Amino acid sequence: MSDSNEHELLIKTPKQLIIAIVASFVIPIFIIILLANYVSSSEKPAAGSDAFSKEAIAERLAPVGTIDFVDANAPKVLKTGEQVYAAACAACHTTGAAGAPKFGDKGQWGDRLGKGFDTLWKNAVNGIGAMPAKGGNADLDDIEVARAVAYMGKEAGADFKAPEPTAPADAPAAEQPAAETAK
Repeated sequence: MSDSNEHELLIKTPKQLIIAIVASFVIPIFIIILLANYVSSSEKPAAGSDAFSKEAIAERLAPVGTIDFVDANAPKVLKTGEQVYAAACAACHTTGAAGAPKFGDKGQWGDRLGKGFDTLWKNAVNGIGAMPAKGGNADLDDIEVARAVAYMGKEAGADFKAPEPTAPADAPAAEQPAAETAK
């Protein structure tokens, strides 16, 4: 025989039925009111603010990054010393990281400037101490590194002149394939 308690309902009295019906309407409405209050309580720009100006909207919609496509066969455009400094040198020379002399600090640069431009340039191209070759940017041309050395030296009191690129040599003739040898 089966147990008679197995099929009993949870609601046994009319009072329990009324409480269940009221709760089934009140609890969802209460939750909806709390969610609406939560959503609408965030700060909104005040009237007269520039949050909806064209510039502010354009700034919020601006892409995070850009991609520059460069023709690999195009001639390289050499950067100025300031551009090279900002791209490769500033990371260490602005803060003095890893013992790098700080940009524009005449006391730290004094002994180094005494060694001359050529020594500084060779050290920058080949690396010295904790500094990697070409400041860690192998894509830099030697002239670009020389321009950066001249720029940083001028800021520390040297009278270095930034080098100009030499005229490109005539392009070498295309290599001829080696003649096949008879077997």
